[in-house]
Amino acid sequence: MTDLNIAGASLAVIVLLVMLRMPIAIALLGVSFGGIWLAYGYPIATAMLTAVTFDFSTHSSLSPIPMFLLMGFVAYYARITEELFNFARASFLMRLPGGLAIASIGGSAMFSAVTGSSLACAAAMGRIAVPEMLRAGYQPGLSTGVIAAAGTLGSMIPPSLILLLFGIFAQVPIGALFIGAIIPGLLTAFAYGLMVVLRVMANPSLAPRPTDEELADLNKTGLREIWPIILLIVSVFGGLFAGLFTATEAGAVGALLAFVIAAAKGSLTWQVAKRAITDTIVSSAAILVIAMSATFFASFLALTQLPAHISQIVADMNFGPIGLMIVVFALYLVLGMFLEVLGIMLLTLPVLLPLFETMDINLIWVGILLAKYLEMGLITPPVGLNVFVIKSVVGKAVPTDVIFRGIAWFVGTDVVVVGFLIAFPALTLWLPSLLH
Repeated sequence: MTDLNIAGASLAVIVLLVMLRMPIAIALLGVSFGGIWLAYGYPIATAMLTAVTFDFSTHSSLSPIPMFLLMGFVAYYARITEELFNFARASFLMRLPGGLAIASIGGSAMFSAVTGSSLACAAAMGRIAVPEMLRAGYQPGLSTGVIAAAGTLGSMIPPSLILLLFGIFAQVPIGALFIGAIIPGLLTAFAYGLMVVLRVMANPSLAPRPTDEELADLNKTGLREIWPIILLIVSVFGGLFAGLFTATEAGAVGALLAFVIAAAKGSLTWQVAKRAITDTIVSSAAILVIAMSATFFASFLALTQLPAHISQIVADMNFGPIGLMIVVFALYLVLGMFLEVLGIMLLTLPVLLPLFETMDINLIWVGILLAKYLEMGLITPPVGLNVFVIKSVVGKAVPTDVIFRGIAWFVGTDVVVVGFLIAFPALTLWLPSLLH
């Protein structure tokens, strides 16, 4: 077998193993080691494994990951974000058609800016907002679908874990990625809200309008209750945007502020601190092992020249940057039906990054588009992790098929947003350009 044949077969084997639910790190590391052994011999395979894993694990660019994870876990376990939904509900949003659903989107957007995790956002907001909407007579598909979709904002709005990993893997400044994701994240939230308003205007039975008495009785949660969260968000990302912090320093400041805010609110117990620190260690270790395995896989593919070969084929097709991003969008939609989000990104980046670099495509634009594509994978069947998170929250009250039907409208909205982001790269690149 030629090197290219071995690389192609290895790629197919990894996809099969991941579809069979083998952990992505084991699949990437094991198959890559076997492929190098088969193509170049055991001594080269062991030497590459030692060199690549050591170089990766000692790289300073990895340090933001545990810092931002710690910030998110402290905020989640100390429940310092629970007032976000009440604040959004007490605002003018409740006077719009489908007000509770739109308030849920607003609360999720603010929650995402603290945690950076789609699953945590969906779980937390689902526990708070879904019962409220069901009690208010909202259609079950809309009540659950809006939270599952709004939870995906955690993959786009910084400090997104997906953007962190992309920045490390592609060697793109994480601060620029975070800043560039602000407009696409807010655009997604606005598009979701607009779609809800239009649907409810067309079919008011989806979301009964509250009476004037009910509006007057709403919990008037004000800035006094949520100012610590605003302080946390502004301190972290304001410092990044102003160039006062590196990504690692921003994460450290955010983690420290999360502890201080939790202590000031009286919700920082030893149990909360223990759970936050334990989950940070476990999650950081898992993420770093997966990323290390993906780096080894990328080195294996580079050795076989498969990415260069694919780059030449794509160049001969004259797709152009926009055409290529549309093709990648279609690829990610298909893979998102079978593979989990992190696996898709780390499996495809070693092949796609050389393509993007060959065509001189801005990697900040690419990273945020890929985060948007992967965001959709969290709500597309049959994997749709956010859907199953919401299902675990609502139990038997709402069937899974009803949640997926409710999600369909948001998937369609995401396709429209993707079209805007591809057609108008300035939506992504304008804010990062101000950093220079």
